[in-house]
Amino acid sequence: MVQIVDGRVAEQLARLDVPFNRYGYDAYGTSRAYISRWATIAYWFYENYFRVTTHRVHLIPDAGRGMLIGNHSGAIAIDGSMVLTSLIMEHDPPRMAHGMVEKFAYKQPFLSNMFNRLGQLTGVPGNAERILNDERLLLVFPEGARGTGKLYKDRYRMERFGTGFMRLALSTGTPIIPFAFIGGEEAIPQVMHINWLAKVLGTPYIPVTPYLAPLPLPVKCDIYYGEPMHFEGDGTEADEVILSYVDLVKRRVAELMREGLEARGDALPPQTWESP
Repeated sequence: MVQIVDGRVAEQLARLDVPFNRYGYDAYGTSRAYISRWATIAYWFYENYFRVTTHRVHLIPDAGRGMLIGNHSGAIAIDGSMVLTSLIMEHDPPRMAHGMVEKFAYKQPFLSNMFNRLGQLTGVPGNAERILNDERLLLVFPEGARGTGKLYKDRYRMERFGTGFMRLALSTGTPIIPFAFIGGEEAIPQVMHINWLAKVLGTPYIPVTPYLAPLPLPVKCDIYYGEPMHFEGDGTEADEVILSYVDLVKRRVAELMREGLEARGDALPPQTWESP
């Protein structure tokens, strides 16, 4: 089968920090061929459809472990795909990030195989810890499906952050790199969910847009990376300590969101700063 791979994508993938074996796979089942095909398509959307501008990608470490933490949006996780593309295509040297996929996706045979071949693993602590111990990048959206399922009226209002990522960062000595993704809420403006159908299909939600189908609009998107954040501890701290750390990360993500929205002439909506 003939594979068409963008020339620049091929150049970047040749320098990617993934130890593929002679068969084109790494220890997690990531496939060089799958990554090549996906990156060619994703890069086209990155450049031509969403016209992504990435800010301060140089703040991502050139090597070693790191945990990328950001706001979640876009119904079908446009943000994750564009962040992964920015790391491969904009960072020098190019870096691969492994995302933690919602468990429901791994119940779908086709999706589970695709995600696995792209190096995106089911969101369980064991997988995440192994990735970090292998000195790789981990992409985490602490809002989970609550973030991608936000209605348009609630755009850019962050949901509760889970705390597991912070305990993992502390126990593995991993720096947290905050980021904000701007544009996902407008790309797929959700006005309601079809809950009964979601239950039938076993998904968190089925989004409905003003034009019915949850297909993304060609909205310009931006990614804002922030300075790495370092926290002291070993992950066994009391809940109130962990919550205070998570709150600091959430506030930093909000600051980056504010920066991105103000650059567009918009304002960050009020956030709830209760316990994350």
